[in-house]
Formats: sequence, C-alpha cells, structure tokens
Amino acid sequence: MAPIPTPQTEPQDSPDGYVGLDAEHAERLARQRGWPAVRSLPPGAIITMEYRVGRLNFEVRDGRVARAWKG
Repeated sequence: MAPIPTPQTEPQDSPDGYVGLDAEHAERLARQRGWPAVRSLPPGAIITMEYRVGRLNFEVRDGRVARAWKG
C-alpha cells in the first residue's frame, strides 16, 4: 500500500503584514519567509477559488499590496 502523503505546511505568517508594502518587496519577503507559491493579482481579477496550501495571494493596486490572503 502506498504511504499517505504528508500535507504541505504553511509559514506561521500573517497575510495582513504584507498590506501596504511594495508588491515586489512583499513577494521577495514572502518567499524568504517560506511561502512556496506567491500570486500577485490585479484588482477584480477572476480567479479560481480552490484553497491551495502554501500559496499566498496579493491583490496589487498601484504597485502596492492592497489585500493579502492564504490559499
């Protein structure tokens, strides 16, 4: 029987701490803190709503993170 895969972990990092940062700096910082996937999106972007462990999403407005959330 195949082993049960171990779920990926997320950094113990609050997405709220990225709001207001320059988008490029925020992405570098998130990767340094261990986020394996970082996604920058324009306001109102149409995206899939599946939750993906280890992904941090940024809504970027005028080069700054306006909103950040996990998944």
